[in-house]
Amino acid sequence: MTPPSPAPRSNPPRPNMLKRLAAAYAESVRLKLLALVLAPLLVGAPVLLMIVWAWGTQGYDQLLVNKVSSDLGTARQFFDRVQMSLRNGLEGVATSHRLALVLERGTPADLRRLLEEEAEEHGLDYLLLLDAGGMVRAGGSFAVPADRSGWSVVREALHGYAQHGLEVFAPAELEALNPALRRAAHTPLVPTRAARPDLRGVEDRGLVIQVAIPFDGPDGRLLGVLEGGVLLNGNQGIVDRLNTIVYQDASLPLGSQGTATLFLGDTRIATNVRLFEGQRALGTRASQAVADKVLDRGEPWLGSAFVVNDTYVSGYQPLADTAGRRIGMLYVGFLESPLRDTLYKALAGLFLLFLLVSGLGTLVGLRGARAIFRPLERMAGVIARIEGGEDSARIGPTASRDELGRLARAFDHLLDSVAARRWELQRSAEELDRKVALRTAALEEANATLRRAQQQLVMNEKLTAIGELTAGVAHEINNPVAVIQGNLDLLREVLGDGIEPVRQEVRLIDEQTRRIHAIVTKLLQFARPGDFAGYAEPTDVNGVLSDCLVLTRHNLNRARVTVTLKAEAGGPVEMNRGELQQVLINLMVNAMQAMPEGGRLTLDSRDIGPDERLPGAEPFEGVLVGVEDTGHGIAAGDLARIFDPFFTTKKQTGTGLGLSISYAIVQRYGGRITVESDPGRGTRFTLWLRRQAVYSDQPTAPFFAAQRITAGG
Repeated sequence: MTPPSPAPRSNPPRPNMLKRLAAAYAESVRLKLLALVLAPLLVGAPVLLMIVWAWGTQGYDQLLVNKVSSDLGTARQFFDRVQMSLRNGLEGVATSHRLALVLERGTPADLRRLLEEEAEEHGLDYLLLLDAGGMVRAGGSFAVPADRSGWSVVREALHGYAQHGLEVFAPAELEALNPALRRAAHTPLVPTRAARPDLRGVEDRGLVIQVAIPFDGPDGRLLGVLEGGVLLNGNQGIVDRLNTIVYQDASLPLGSQGTATLFLGDTRIATNVRLFEGQRALGTRASQAVADKVLDRGEPWLGSAFVVNDTYVSGYQPLADTAGRRIGMLYVGFLESPLRDTLYKALAGLFLLFLLVSGLGTLVGLRGARAIFRPLERMAGVIARIEGGEDSARIGPTASRDELGRLARAFDHLLDSVAARRWELQRSAEELDRKVALRTAALEEANATLRRAQQQLVMNEKLTAIGELTAGVAHEINNPVAVIQGNLDLLREVLGDGIEPVRQEVRLIDEQTRRIHAIVTKLLQFARPGDFAGYAEPTDVNGVLSDCLVLTRHNLNRARVTVTLKAEAGGPVEMNRGELQQVLINLMVNAMQAMPEGGRLTLDSRDIGPDERLPGAEPFEGVLVGVEDTGHGIAAGDLARIFDPFFTTKKQTGTGLGLSISYAIVQRYGGRITVESDPGRGTRFTLWLRRQAVYSDQPTAPFFAAQRITAGG
């Protein structure tokens, strides 16, 4: 019987290696010292190598770019000299005695033979003699008389200026000059990687160096123009000479190979770049990136570029015709791979040297650090024992006389001093904590008492001031008001029916005496707000506005204030009529005082529905009344205090209670007053009056208000 096999034991998961290393590093002085010793070698050396690599490759790349930029400048100078030599040669023909004799005595056959011989001598692919009107007189294969004055260089020559430049000739133009030129320009396009899409299969246009030289008769009058040109398509002589001049022997070490190319558009029409089996890469095309930058944007290309089948350090420069249109490119470059391989070999050798030096330095550093590890490890052991609760642990005597030995002895002495003072500090700390707790509690209680006393003192001072003022006002005003009221009653009895012409005025005086009495009553509410309760009635806001204008019309006219009334409210509000009149007159008087030089006072009213919102409150239904002036406005610093009791900017005439009383009256019925002011342009007060009053259970004195009313509510 086979005994049962024991159940396999599962090995506990091993902790993460990185965490173990981090924990060992945090607990070991040896590892930290090793890290300090080896960091410059193990970290600094690779960083230095990377910097050397980056700087080396970047500097080498810049060196190659500078080299190809210089080569491109040399190539351009040579190409310009080729054009100038053609011009100089043709100028010699134009001023030659032989040409003058043939023109004077020769036959057309003599003239044609002269042009052919001179074209061959100066390396021209065609040479024409034009008359003073630009018509072909001799040369070429034209079937009918041809007008050459349309070409820019010919046009300049007809005006007496020798000129040369690059032009693109259409196939028909080449055919008319010489059928061989059209055949020479015919270049099949070769599919090229990374080139622009091109549906053409052949490039049959010709890139021509065109020269036109005027020549004069004995009398100095223009006789005609010599026009000649060289077709660059397939002209290997020019690119080979250009390549020989730019890349002379030993100018490209390390086996690199220089090349030169002429482009018509983005197509190679003359080049010594090899395609395969020694065949030149005619008909291949430049990459789209090169064409976009050089042909489209007119910028030179300097740097690495893929050329046909390999990477070259390349320089491209746009070629333009006589009208400034970019028609092709001039290229020089050399193989990049031999130079790049040499650079990498040099850097690899430098890296190996760095590694060798780093290895030797690591060995020396480890041997030197070993003498430091032992005393530090003893210190670390003592620290671990003290942390474990062994307060008597010490390093003990040491034979070392260096800084570490002195540090060990000082460390033991420090431990003795710490142990002696620990108990004293602990006892002092406990006593200090107890005293701080007692003092903190006492200070908090004193601060709370002080805040309550300060608040009570401020409130008492304000209430006292209001009470004193109210008592004085009641005494000084109620007596003359009573006299006025009594005389009004006497006036009615004495006049009888004769009072009819001034009955309206007497009624208004009677109402105003009652209003004075009501104002005194409201002043008393600042001292004893709980002893007074307002009464409300349905009040027509538009009627109150009209009455206010009647009462203040004389003062408004005298102050040169124009009034605009827009009474659009359609329903009443629940509010005491006299109190509303008091608020409006106070606002109108304030507005009039804000316009000492005259201005415009606008009074408006409109209904507001339940969908409109009181600033900072819930939507409500009622009437909105506005009092707007064009006065000097309210300063920004005063805007938040204008509803405070006794605050006034009219130091000589104001008491600072008008807006406070108005605020208290409107708020008592659940309304609000908001103000918007633009200093120098005017002020607008807005009353938000409820259709049905909502009485506040808060004191009505403004200094009890929970919030300030500022611009915009």
